[in-house]
Amino acid sequence: MNKIVSLQDLGNKDYKETWDYQELLFKSIVDTKIKNRRENAGLITPNHFLFVEHPHVYTLGKSGDMSNLLVDEAQLAEKGATFYKVNRGGDITYHGPGQIVGYPILDLDNFFTDIHKYLRFLEEMIILTLDEYGLKAERSPGETGVWLDVGTPFARKICAMGVRASRWVTMHGFALNVNANLGYFDLMIPCGIRGKAVTSLHVELGQTEVDVADVKSKLLKHFTQLFDAEIQDKTALL
Repeated sequence: MNKIVSLQDLGNKDYKETWDYQELLFKSIVDTKIKNRRENAGLITPNHFLFVEHPHVYTLGKSGDMSNLLVDEAQLAEKGATFYKVNRGGDITYHGPGQIVGYPILDLDNFFTDIHKYLRFLEEMIILTLDEYGLKAERSPGETGVWLDVGTPFARKICAMGVRASRWVTMHGFALNVNANLGYFDLMIPCGIRGKAVTSLHVELGQTEVDVADVKSKLLKHFTQLFDAEIQDKTALL
């Protein structure tokens, strides 16, 4: 099994361009797996992890409800935002500046073939990272993602998640609010969940801005521990 994961930090990149790139990597892995199965080719399937920050964009998962977007396209344009329907699970999600978006594109045959375990590991990566900042983050029963003050009137989401998997290959991933402008969340019902707030790490810490590179470093540390993986940074090759 190949547990080497190629890391690429794409910086600030358009959502559709990044989606197309994900699809390219995803298809390459799936095609390799099909070739192995049909021809017993014995080819090693690669694993990828993309970091990116998107311009303001709203995305709706395949089971999402369009009514959870509270504005029309003209109002989105006024806010400098775009909208896409996507092929991941989950409902509506916002991405924008100040957010760390992570897209692990993994062949789970290299790790474990359990999508629920995969989601729990992604959540655990976020929970362990936030713990290093003194925050007690948790799962909320029946609601994928990572939350603070679960089970209280002050419950608020700090990280959204939505993934797609086919032939045990994953794409899409998580969006962790680090220095996010929370006003953009008012234009939707986040993840289709009414009556619960959204927060950002800089707000919780009472800071103007949190060091994004430090958060990414912590995320990767916990990712490698949980998945027993080795990271190879390919960012310099971009």
